[in-house]
Amino acid sequence: MSEVGRLVLLGAPLGNPADASARFREALATADVVAAEDTRRLTRLARDLDVTVPGRIVSYFEGNEERRTPELVDVLTAGYTIALVTDGGMPSVSDPGYRLVRAALDAGVPVTAAPGPSAVTTALALSGLPCDRFCFEGFLPRTPGARRSRLRALAAEERTLVLFEAPHRITGALADLAEAFGADRPAALCRELTKTYEEVVRRPLGELAEWAAAGDVRGEITLVVAGASPEPAARPDDGTLRAAVGEREAAGMSRRDAITEVATAYGLRRREVYEVVHR
Repeated sequence: MSEVGRLVLLGAPLGNPADASARFREALATADVVAAEDTRRLTRLARDLDVTVPGRIVSYFEGNEERRTPELVDVLTAGYTIALVTDGGMPSVSDPGYRLVRAALDAGVPVTAAPGPSAVTTALALSGLPCDRFCFEGFLPRTPGARRSRLRALAAEERTLVLFEAPHRITGALADLAEAFGADRPAALCRELTKTYEEVVRRPLGELAEWAAAGDVRGEITLVVAGASPEPAARPDDGTLRAAVGEREAAGMSRRDAITEVATAYGLRRREVYEVVHR
């Protein structure tokens, strides 16, 4: 045991135990304490991985994390290693963990991670939508009014959007998304990622809403929604275009070059600027 312990965040499989990394297995087998979102699921996962967990297993979930965090920090400052694991994916990402990470750092305890599966990046990769820029919103508000308000605020977001949603709220959420973002906005509903019944449904929001309303969507759901198309820049009025060409001519540029440069600057056809100047 060292003078100060260490908190290790474990990226847990989303469903398929074979996705667990070697570091994940090692951390489970060597930690003094394993704090798990669901101790029964952890025990089942360890059995599937043929890993013996010699450390003490404690529950750490939304309902007890505020009370249990100080207890775990005491364990860490006493020199012990704690492995933190959720039901799937990385702790802190719409799962318990942030409070303990923050408290450990404030107490001077090193925090590291054994990276692993992520529903966010897995769904992005499978969606067929642009992945170069995206934003993660986690779970939408539970009440319809608050959900619609949040979606209206997100409607102009140009980055691809990733959301988590519960099965019993998915029909209402998709209907509100179609209303706020437009029924034609491309999207993908990813269900039960890496599990036996994995399904990715890629349709515009309006069609997705109809599909969900007609069936019984079950399992863990990640939604990926295309970003809004950038609004085209407003065309300057004729006086502004003439003034812009005149400024360049006054600086010594030929009229031909001045018209070409102004057209390029405003995303217009050269002929359009030419006609304005000579009108």
